[in-house]
Amino acid sequence: MRRILILTEYDGTHFAGLQRQRPGLRTVQGELERILPEIGALPKAVAAGRTDAGVHALAMPFHFDLPGRIPTEKIPEALNRLLPEDLKVLAAREVAPDFHARKDALWRAYLYRVLLRPHPSPLLRHRALWIRHPLDLAAIQEALAYLPGRHNFLGFAKEEVRAGERELYEARMEEVEGEAGRELRFYFRGQSFLRGQVRGMVGTLLEVGLGKRFPESLRLILQTQDRGQAGPSAPPQGLYFLEARYPEDKLPPKT
Repeated sequence: MRRILILTEYDGTHFAGLQRQRPGLRTVQGELERILPEIGALPKAVAAGRTDAGVHALAMPFHFDLPGRIPTEKIPEALNRLLPEDLKVLAAREVAPDFHARKDALWRAYLYRVLLRPHPSPLLRHRALWIRHPLDLAAIQEALAYLPGRHNFLGFAKEEVRAGERELYEARMEEVEGEAGRELRFYFRGQSFLRGQVRGMVGTLLEVGLGKRFPESLRLILQTQDRGQAGPSAPPQGLYFLEARYPEDKLPPKT
């Protein structure tokens, strides 16, 4: 039995989320588990995290177990022949037998894209949030400074039943020239994230940029853990799971 780690890229537009759900709902995990037996693998795939409906991923790790003899380097091609066009495997490697894509992750990173121009982009309608109004970028930067560190982030989460304390290692914003015009790109890197946390943080930061709240309001949200004090969740189409990092001893050298 071999444990295999794969990195997947997907367009979340037509998925009901990552995690397997009730019959009839199309999910990333469901599509992957449906075709794993066709390459001789067990029909169970474990992801590093979760994404909601409409959220994308650039390199989402999954692990699964493979009793079959297919060479590791052939796995991406074999899976990609069977997977739909909006879900593909980028790479595969054999890992330690006790490797766990979720439990062993040291950190995870997310990106949120905001398109800033007078008119919407039909090409990016499922890829970025469009905002036509000017934003106070200095105020957003001031608000961002409250987020890194160990805090209770329940004030930004939704439908969360777990404890809210998490450590956020990095929260930053960049202004770039994207393929359709000027963009703001928010980057968040942390040990783990609550459900809806990133979208809640972005929605609140955008309210700061629009002058609807003061930067200091983020400190109050962290102190009270009151979701009602925060802004609305940013829409899913601008959010991307970027990557996860693992201890080197869990990742044997590539051959």
